[in-house]
Amino acid sequence: MIPWELLDSAPVPGGSKTLYLYRRDTEFSIRVDGCELMNSRVHGSEDALAELTCARLGNRPFPKVLIGGLGMGYTTAAALRNLGAHAQVVVAELVPAVVAWNRGPLAPLAGHPLEDSRIMVREIDVALILKEERHSYDAIVLDVDNGPDGLSRNDNDWLYGRAGLNAAHASLNPSGVLAVWSASPDPSFSTLLRQTGFSVEEVMVRARGRKGGSRHIIWLAKR
Repeated sequence: MIPWELLDSAPVPGGSKTLYLYRRDTEFSIRVDGCELMNSRVHGSEDALAELTCARLGNRPFPKVLIGGLGMGYTTAAALRNLGAHAQVVVAELVPAVVAWNRGPLAPLAGHPLEDSRIMVREIDVALILKEERHSYDAIVLDVDNGPDGLSRNDNDWLYGRAGLNAAHASLNPSGVLAVWSASPDPSFSTLLRQTGFSVEEVMVRARGRKGGSRHIIWLAKR
């Protein structure tokens, strides 16, 4: 079997954990403290996250979408495929090295999405954007950490708590959509979304898309 090769590592800002980028032949893996966060062979649910979100935007002529978490670029690429020529996609990525990886060895995986003219990449915590910008986005897509039950950074808990959801609600335009990816179900999170004022749809998707794989959860919360 071909062994994994460590390509790079980067500290997670604001914490004590480190991200590691590995390659094995044409397969890539991003891990934190021995736990795999994402793998280039398993991105069906990341694709679905963007596809389901864009399908609920209707015929808005100039949609503006905020994506929290770049990962390997699959969610961003899927959003671009499902949005028109006049869309704007803002990608907030906390770890600068992840952006560099997506402009380097990971770029071909999702088809070089960061080269698209509709993209604006901000090397910033998406939480800061939500705290500062009001009525700015038609959709907010959160693919941060492992969902409400995070692995890489304790500060991510704010995003999925009442304060973070209130900020997301305020950052959306009328009838805007908040989409949240999670590795596992969380009934209390569904309840909290409703208490924040969202109408909530919970969708189960497969990690490998039509090929099956683990079951992941996407919440689609409408303002």
